[in-house]
Amino acid sequence: MRVAILDDIHGAYDGTDGVRRLRERAEVRIFTGPFGEPAALRGYDALIANRERTRFTRALLDQLPDLRIVAQTGNHAYHVDFAAAAERGVIFAKASGGFSTGAAELAIGLAIAVMRRIPAADAAVRRGEWQMPLTRVLHAKSLGIIGLGHVGRHVARIAKAFEMRVLAWSPRLTDAASSAAGVERRELDDLLRESDVVSIHATLAPESRGLLDARRIGLMKPTACLINTARGPIVDETALVAALAAGRIAGAGLDVFDNEPLPAGHPLTTLSNAVLTPHLGWPTDEGYARFADTAADVLLAYLEGHAVPQFLPHH
Repeated sequence: MRVAILDDIHGAYDGTDGVRRLRERAEVRIFTGPFGEPAALRGYDALIANRERTRFTRALLDQLPDLRIVAQTGNHAYHVDFAAAAERGVIFAKASGGFSTGAAELAIGLAIAVMRRIPAADAAVRRGEWQMPLTRVLHAKSLGIIGLGHVGRHVARIAKAFEMRVLAWSPRLTDAASSAAGVERRELDDLLRESDVVSIHATLAPESRGLLDARRIGLMKPTACLINTARGPIVDETALVAALAAGRIAGAGLDVFDNEPLPAGHPLTTLSNAVLTPHLGWPTDEGYARFADTAADVLLAYLEGHAVPQFLPHH
């Protein structure tokens, strides 16, 4: 088997245990930058796709006659033309690497950064100023989690260390499931009204696009902050900018946006009560190690003739 690892922009795959195991059975090439023309991937029967960075269009797949399987890392496959893949007999196997502890930790980090005004304080000290603003702590506050999946539950566990009261909403969340996670189930509007920090961990889907619109953002406390490490379009970005600019909510910590990279001069970049990071949630040492391990497991199982878990078109 010949394996190409795509878009390793952080140079993180080489040296992982997963890649070491693959190299015992296969020829492995790692592309740390764009692979260029599709011809560069000819002759490879397996690819490891790094999140959604490569779009697997019909035009690309038609130029990869040797390709049999793609180990797709991450939890999404919006970037895949499944009809074209099916016609060519290409399997898109799940190599998600589990849930992102990095996104969970970053959510808490952004909440602290917003509430304690850490970026602004750092900038002031560097300018030679010595400001000591009154700031707010997480301790004993109410955290509202939107989307109580693996990441949301991990955020809830971390929040317990701050003795926070944790509320949660998901479309199909039951009282039993919320109780098992040690959180209180709320309807979405009630969660927004009660929470000091609202953290989004939902999956982007047609029903969640624009979930937090102007009306729902307007339900939040004026002292509350909104954290989003999930997907940008879950929040109405225009409505959020307006709420932040008018001081209708205290702040926001955002790792994801409608358009990425965030365009230069975007209104969010002018707001002192917004802390912005460039989609840092997923690229971590642990995350890449998990991706490499899971991808190796999938490709070695395929090589041995075993069934592998596959993405379905609705992902």
